[in-house]
Amino acid sequence: MAAAVRKSSARNDALGIFRASLQAADPIEAVRRFLQRDGATLTAGRRHYALDRYERIWILGAGKASAAMARAAEDVVGARRIAGGLVLTKYGHGLALKRVRVHECGHPVPDESGVAGAQQLVEMARAAGERDLVILLISGGASALTPCPVEPITLAEKQQTTKLLLACGANIHEINTLRKHLSALKGGHLARHAAPATLITLMLSDVIGDPMDVIGSGPTVPDPSTFAAARAILTKYDLTARLPESVAERLAENADAEETPKPGDPAFARAQNLIVGSNRLAVDAAAAEAKRRGYRPLVLSTFIEGETREIARMHAAIAREVLATQRPVRTPACILSGGETTVKLCSANGLGGRNQEFVLAAAIDLAGVDGVTVLSAGTDGTDGPTDAAGAIADGRTVERAAKLGLAAQAMLAANDSYHFFDPLGDLLRTGPTRTNVNDVRLLLIR
Repeated sequence: MAAAVRKSSARNDALGIFRASLQAADPIEAVRRFLQRDGATLTAGRRHYALDRYERIWILGAGKASAAMARAAEDVVGARRIAGGLVLTKYGHGLALKRVRVHECGHPVPDESGVAGAQQLVEMARAAGERDLVILLISGGASALTPCPVEPITLAEKQQTTKLLLACGANIHEINTLRKHLSALKGGHLARHAAPATLITLMLSDVIGDPMDVIGSGPTVPDPSTFAAARAILTKYDLTARLPESVAERLAENADAEETPKPGDPAFARAQNLIVGSNRLAVDAAAAEAKRRGYRPLVLSTFIEGETREIARMHAAIAREVLATQRPVRTPACILSGGETTVKLCSANGLGGRNQEFVLAAAIDLAGVDGVTVLSAGTDGTDGPTDAAGAIADGRTVERAAKLGLAAQAMLAANDSYHFFDPLGDLLRTGPTRTNVNDVRLLLIR
């Protein structure tokens, strides 16, 4: 039985529970759990590597958490043993490192800086020899941060394709299937470039279910997807006629492009891939903190995906059920979920992200309901193209907004959740967290 809820505001509790999820997703600790050194022996997961056998050790990486992961890897391996390295991360997410260079670039839409950085990653991987060890660090955002389009596809065409995929509501599995078949780095290609060097890849997962081939578009993992699967996604979202010409030609049924490397490819003979952190770990930590604060936690799922507004209404309905019947958990309760929803854009003029839109949709359904607080935020500290990680609301939020002339339903229809929550002071601004394990959603019911 949960202890009595302490006399503190539900909003403070919600923020404290979210902070606990961020601490559990700390990329430095995640790397240290799976990468350890005892003298000249490096242990990655359950495999042991005698460091004296290698002429050079390189640290490469990409993702919003890659700079923090590289700091941990430098500390574990020892700076004097590292020949050099490079990690690509989002603007503002860099850190000062000893032996590894940090290169910042565009996310979620790739830019010229990303192209330059991706080319350097490929060149460094190709330069690694048979007696070299490459430690690759992958985290959320790696796909967008490593644009390496196959010629003659240009960056502008890659950007246009990415925007089409983001706007149509495609999920990350679908987006990365397309990315892998337009790239010279993703879908196992980076492993080909690094072979025959020994390769250890540590992944901080931001993908539901932690499929290795989808995390960062699986640059060092055998790719089960095919060109046929990519074409099926285009058909599903009616995108074929809207694609740039060179992209359409590469994905055409009669194209003779080489498939991505599959299981059994020699490129993976000396490669090890490990997942070192995930959304599940963050949600479990949030549940533990909720219990410590006197709530009965209930984790719905860390596999939730789907249209943001529909998922928000489902969460709101569960909160109403708890209040009415004490099912499926008795109050005081903390309902938790993880995963990643998608927003189908109805307006090009609104500003927000999937977490802010989730909270706005839930607030509308919970308008006038006492005792419920809802929070949703991205663990990377960035929700969509905004400076907020997410938002927080309760049963009085819609009423408070109306007094300021903010029409909740109209702003939801316009995908303008940011400008709804900003005047209310209800945006969550964490700044760059330098981690990324998807979203954490919670409802406190008191």
